[in-house]
Amino acid sequence: MTIEIRYVGPGDEDLFDRIAPEVFDQPVERRHLGHYLATPGHHLVVAIADGEIVGHVAAIVHRHPDGRATELYIDEVAVTPARQRQGIARRMLDVVLALGKEMGCEESWVGAEPDNEPAKGLYLRRSAPAQTFLMYVSKL
Repeated sequence: MTIEIRYVGPGDEDLFDRIAPEVFDQPVERRHLGHYLATPGHHLVVAIADGEIVGHVAAIVHRHPDGRATELYIDEVAVTPARQRQGIARRMLDVVLALGKEMGCEESWVGAEPDNEPAKGLYLRRSAPAQTFLMYVSKL
């Protein structure tokens, strides 16, 4: 079976009519999807098998006002459990990293839970050793 890796943008909302389980944390709402796809600096790559989205990578270009390196923040990488360990995440990540390079990003970064062994394996192949940092979440 062929897996198509595709960069999506405004006008591609109909692709999201069929999404495999656990590709997104919540059901995709067309209103939010349209806003995301239309927002400059937000990027979405999906994996499609038989007309169904089976994976995605969401990324955001982060430009600094003080001239530091432009970064590609990898916000999320997900593949439906039935399709994991088939190289889909790696292929999607390759596409989004190439896109970041084309847009002038000098580096990328991604976070993962400490116990997420598949993610650690995927990311360590491309980066320096992991760094420890704290994350604070505030309700707005």
